Amino acid sequence: MPKNKGKGGKNRRRGKNENEFEKRELIFKEDEQEYAQVTKMLGNGRLEAMCFDGVKRLCHIRGKLRKKVWINQGDIILVGLRDYQDSKADVILKYTPDEARNLKTYGEFPESVRINDTVTFVEDGFDEDIEFGDEISSEEDDDDVDNI
Repeated sequence: MPKNKGKGGKNRRRGKNENEFEKRELIFKEDEQEYAQVTKMLGNGRLEAMCFDGVKRLCHIRGKLRKKVWINQGDIILVGLRDYQDSKADVILKYTPDEARNLKTYGEFPESVRINDTVTFVEDGFDEDIEFGDEISSEEDDDDVDNI
């Protein structure tokens, strides 16, 4: 007979499904805070984000968000700036795509920011110059079949 671990059953290990679809009040930035978009996930609770004031910062995900809110590349976040380290910040909040669209309509974000789940810091038209080799026409395919 297996011995219980003493902390509860399977449902406790699975975790709670807290306020997943609940509407929350839109939170705007205050002093010593800035909006940012995640450019790169670094691991160990850290990420690289491009803040909307034009500075790229190394951000630390605080413990309250760390295992409960999953942050991905391209997400819009609210960071708390450090007055003693300008190149580092702390992630305070992750905005849902709906909340980010609302903030953009209120004029909080620059117009160049795209809220889709893609990173927008690569120049537009970056991959339009790619040319592929000659395409094989259908006539050549027919000749190959006849020769077999």
